[in-house]
Parts: sequence; C-alpha cells; structure tokens
Amino acid sequence: MIRTGKKFSKPQMSRVINGDVILDSPEETVDKIRLDVLMSEIYKSYNRSTLQKFIKNGFVTVDGVLVTKPNTKFERGVKLDLRVPEVMKYSDVKLDVVYEDDDVMVVNKPSGLLSETKGEYCPEKTLSDFGFVVHRLDRDTSGVMILAKSEAVQKLLKKQFQKRSVHKTYYAVVHGRPKLEQAKIDLPLLRDLKRPTTFRVDANGKESITFMRVLKSNGDYSLVELKPITGRTHQLRVHMKYLGHPIVGDTVYGEGDGADRLYLHAGELEITLPNKVRKNFIVKRPSAFDKLVETKA
Repeated sequence: MIRTGKKFSKPQMSRVINGDVILDSPEETVDKIRLDVLMSEIYKSYNRSTLQKFIKNGFVTVDGVLVTKPNTKFERGVKLDLRVPEVMKYSDVKLDVVYEDDDVMVVNKPSGLLSETKGEYCPEKTLSDFGFVVHRLDRDTSGVMILAKSEAVQKLLKKQFQKRSVHKTYYAVVHGRPKLEQAKIDLPLLRDLKRPTTFRVDANGKESITFMRVLKSNGDYSLVELKPITGRTHQLRVHMKYLGHPIVGDTVYGEGDGADRLYLHAGELEITLPNKVRKNFIVKRPSAFDKLVETKA
C-alpha cells in the first residue's frame, strides 16, 4: 500500500489519480483486497474470470452478507462462502435423434441450445452432455449435428471437417432480396479486435467461401440456401451482413429486428461414417422460415 507523504514516480501518481491505487490515511493500516482477488487466492481451482461470474450471479457471501461486486474490498480474514448451484440434469429434455448407431448419434439441435460448455462453469445443458462434439453450431442456429460416442470416433470425424470432405447445406431468411439469384461469396474473414467475439471481412483474413442461392423472396425477406465450403466461425452471418442482407434475428451482425430467433438452420450434413458408409442426413427447416417469406409480401 502507498502511504501519505511517501515519494513515488509519475506513473504511480497516474495510478493514484485514476483510482487504481488508494492512499492510506495515517490512521489506516489495515490491508484490504478486492473480493475476486481474495477468492482467487483461496479457490485456486477456478480462474479469476469464473470467480467474477460467481460473485455477480449471487453465489458468494462475505461474513454472511451477499456481495455481487467483484471489486468490493475486504480485509483478509473475512469469512467467505461460495455456493455454486449444482448443474441441472435436465432429465426432462430430450433430443430429436435423427440417426443412431454404435459410433454416432445425429440430432436436430434446437435453437437456443449450446454446442459445448462455455468456461469452467456452465449451469445449462449442452450437446456435450450427450456425446463427443465433432463440430459446432451457434447457440441460436438449429439443425443437423453429429455427435461421436467415443474420442476415437470424434477424432476420425473431425478430420473430415478439416479436409473439407463434409458437405453442409444451410437455410436462412435474410432481409431484402439479393441482387444475384446465385453467387459464390469469396470473402476472407478476420477476428474483429474491437469486438473479439465477432468477425469481419478483411483482405488479411482466412479464406472463407460460401455458395448462395435464392429460393424465394417477397422483396422484404428472402429464403436462401447457403453451402459453406470453409467452416469459419460466423461465416454465413458475416457474409450475408457484408452483402447488405443480414440474417433475420441476428442480434450480433443484424440490426435488432425483434425476431423470435435467428433464422439460420443447418438442413443437410453429408459425411462418411466410421463404417465407411457415406450418408446424407436431412433435417427439414422450421415452417416459420417459409411462412415469414410468404406472409410479408
């Protein structure tokens, strides 16, 4: 701690001005520390980011009092109590299984379900609870996914995605009507450093190719078929946004249109199973996709 009257460097003075360092009064000698930092010293099995989530979610009490701000300061020696709720078992949730054998399970993932656990603590059901995840769909994207029943099969199937021998077909409802009925979208993608969880079109990015075909349109909305050749994160969403036709319900790349969901659906997945049989799994797109285009003329 820095005490009144002590000389310190200009950088240190800047920290004081910014509020990062608090000067003690002559009478104040008790060392205090941020709650999240204090907890990281005690609960070493969790990283600091996870502990901050616990605090904000109301899982932590200090001397019996609930505290929800990670930067609140306390003296060492206070009684900390961390009570993380048990992850729900979701026994009442059933997946729509399209196909299953001894090696794999193919499912129709509903919109809203995570593909994999985020971080160390995830209080919700994910597809990884049902099997080994081979590929991912965004939380709000629905459609066909394949799960492996062993790590060996997972590794085998992942290689097909890496070699681009897997063929995927998506359906989306986008705003407006694309100028071309069919197009090859070849636009490289790069992570947006201003928003690290998102991506943008950039000449220095990774190769990203999508084939697009308009199935029907009423001018306001269009139902399009999308066939990605590469599998970049958010590829379809970024490509359509760049063309000026963001996917309906896209709260990240869209314009907040108030839709009930992201209108993006993985309709087909063609892949070779471990038994060497080539299969094309089809999951029909939700009827809401067609209704939106037909009723908004």
